[in-house]
Amino acid sequence: MTTSQAVGSKETSQNSHEERLQIQRLQEQTLVISSNVGSDVVKGLTQRTKSLPPRYFYDDRGSELFEQICELPEYYVTRTETAILQECAGEIAQITGSCELVELGSGSSTKTRILLDAYYQAGYNLHYVPIDVSAGMLESTALQLLAEYPTLKIQALAGTYELALAQLEPTKLPTRTICFIGSTLGNLNSQECDEFFNQIINALQEGEYFLLGIDLQKPKHLLEAAYNDRQGVTAAFNLNMLAHLNRLYQGNFDITQFEHWAFYNETQNQIEMHLRSLRSQTIELQALNLTVSFDQDETILTEISRKFDLNNIQQELKAKGLVPQKVWTDKNQWFGLILCQKNW
Repeated sequence: MTTSQAVGSKETSQNSHEERLQIQRLQEQTLVISSNVGSDVVKGLTQRTKSLPPRYFYDDRGSELFEQICELPEYYVTRTETAILQECAGEIAQITGSCELVELGSGSSTKTRILLDAYYQAGYNLHYVPIDVSAGMLESTALQLLAEYPTLKIQALAGTYELALAQLEPTKLPTRTICFIGSTLGNLNSQECDEFFNQIINALQEGEYFLLGIDLQKPKHLLEAAYNDRQGVTAAFNLNMLAHLNRLYQGNFDITQFEHWAFYNETQNQIEMHLRSLRSQTIELQALNLTVSFDQDETILTEISRKFDLNNIQQELKAKGLVPQKVWTDKNQWFGLILCQKNW
């Protein structure tokens, strides 16, 4: 019997769900008390080279579109990492032993199921802490997981990585593994990456683990195809950021007057995603008291996706006190998974 088949009666399952699921909405609480809401938007849109933080991709619609991106034939990242996880999940469980799994940017938790299966088969307790900015995605995914894993306990945190990492409670299991899979590290520039590793270090106790997924350097044509799919899903995902800002901050972005533009910057070893203005125009975000003018062909940088050298990133992690214990890659060396342990 697989874990997904071991489901009790509907009534028992419903009662069990209530006992095994907690969802804490960190983001909503912060929006109420923060005096700096939207300051990152104001800063990004008023600088000489306009930019927006990637976190604004992920309203409920953005999360749905990203799940679609992961299934695209051009998007090698998800299927490559999934194949690696299927090979190494049992070994990860063996190395860490019984542990609480914390996942940053959990989405639909598709790949996490591979890890949960490995820990279940090893006879370990299943404790899962998914973290995502989309409360809707967290709730729907959590209910599915509770039905699939009758012994699973979930404490979901809806909010940013920074908020969630700062508020993690001590685990009740022997240890903890923070998972940052799916190549999202590439969205951070070198300074942000350094700050993020500091946050991970602060969230972990001595001897606890960090599982990191990284997209590795590869030919330009493969990378550009992955971010310019023929179905236009990535373009819709990129443009949805403007719709999200309209809702959050009473904006009037006309999405039909912007287009998706993505290319590989070979000097910086990174994909760059932009939104390009199709004409001269002015937009307002009333809640932020912000008016911004665009020239025709002017762009907003919405995302970078850095591609890493495996040896260099291991040295960087080690210098932070996150000592690599084991590294796994696919046969093409397109993607890497690194399991680290905090040693100070």
